[in-house]
Amino acid sequence: MSRKPPRIGLALAGGGPLGAIYEIGALCALEEAVTGLDLNELDGYVGVSAGSFIAAGLANGMTPRQLCVAFIDDEPKRAGADPFVDHLPASMFMRPALGEFAQRLASLPRLAVQAGWRYALGGAPALSALEHLGRALPTGLFSHAPIEAQMRRILAAPGRSNDFRELLATRGRRLVLVATDLDSGEAATFGLPGLDHVPISQAVAASAALPGMFPPVPINGRWYVDGALKKTLHASVLLDQGLDLVLCLNPVVPFDASHSLRHRVGQGGQAPIPRLVEGGLPVVLSQTFRSLIHSRLELGMKGYALSHPGTDILLFEPDHRDPALFLANTFAYSQRRALAEHAYQCTRATLRSQRSTLGARLARHGLALNDAVLDEQRRLLTHSRRSDRRRRGAALPTSRATAALQRLDEVLNDLERHLAQEGVGST
Repeated sequence: MSRKPPRIGLALAGGGPLGAIYEIGALCALEEAVTGLDLNELDGYVGVSAGSFIAAGLANGMTPRQLCVAFIDDEPKRAGADPFVDHLPASMFMRPALGEFAQRLASLPRLAVQAGWRYALGGAPALSALEHLGRALPTGLFSHAPIEAQMRRILAAPGRSNDFRELLATRGRRLVLVATDLDSGEAATFGLPGLDHVPISQAVAASAALPGMFPPVPINGRWYVDGALKKTLHASVLLDQGLDLVLCLNPVVPFDASHSLRHRVGQGGQAPIPRLVEGGLPVVLSQTFRSLIHSRLELGMKGYALSHPGTDILLFEPDHRDPALFLANTFAYSQRRALAEHAYQCTRATLRSQRSTLGARLARHGLALNDAVLDEQRRLLTHSRRSDRRRRGAALPTSRATAALQRLDEVLNDLERHLAQEGVGST
């Protein structure tokens, strides 16, 4: 009797452009190093915010490497480029919301008259009258229209679909993109029955509409914003389908600046910050946001383990002691490439350091870690003339002694990480 193939799903959290960069690098590492894992042939995908871009691409047959070219590569016109890969330039996320600005500005005279009457008639204090003028402030700085238009073009390529229903019918892939209904505060699961008629490109724009950065997205008379406002992962969408294994990626973690001297935050080549408070308001706000998001994720993961004990859940996220993704400038192409490479290499290191435990859990679902791929010292994610020269000039195999020392270092680092998580002090 043949064994029933495992049902595998993928849940991608948000995190802005930085989150997309991390997830692309990590996914490239996972697909290369896990034998039997095809990220284009999974049974379910759920994406939130930046994760919605990646989930929509994977469900439509775009490989992690193609997504890397589309989102990260700074050489889109190089010879041999994939003609079916459209690029997602950083400038696409920074187009001013001129329509929103104009609409709000046009309402200012009317609001000013109303505020003046409220104050003059004594019906409202001065502060309340000024608050009334707040309605003239734009709800977002950047337009979501270029994002939706570019996603529509990408999904119009042969073999792809901008329709959730068609994607499910033709490829058998359930794609769910989560946004938040602004007026009710409830999660909107685009792709599930009742909301599967909405174009995927529109759902992507809605899921990624971070309040303050992008105006709410209007869909069928409702207004939607970033799906991360409700939950971080929304993995329950996949767990409720009875999947055997769910892979989860979360790019947003708080930074542990107290761990060791080699893990301290530095900004723009400056000296490391010994304490986060010395980094000023941007660092404090970033750490606050990350801590809030991650604490909610931790509670959710514990709940998933109790509510769905029959499903294996593997979470991949950055090391809390790693400063490379903290306050990174994700809108500079050169740094985007470096950060993607960093996420790729760190995920490979995680897989190497947890071979035994991860290997055993993956084996239950017909998957296996590829030791040859993991131990290849010169494997790179991004390609450029400089990296190609470096690769050609450093193609000699690593000695057994060096490989053994590296594996020992990885195991010790992983042990140190687990001890830190358990609250065990080191000597």
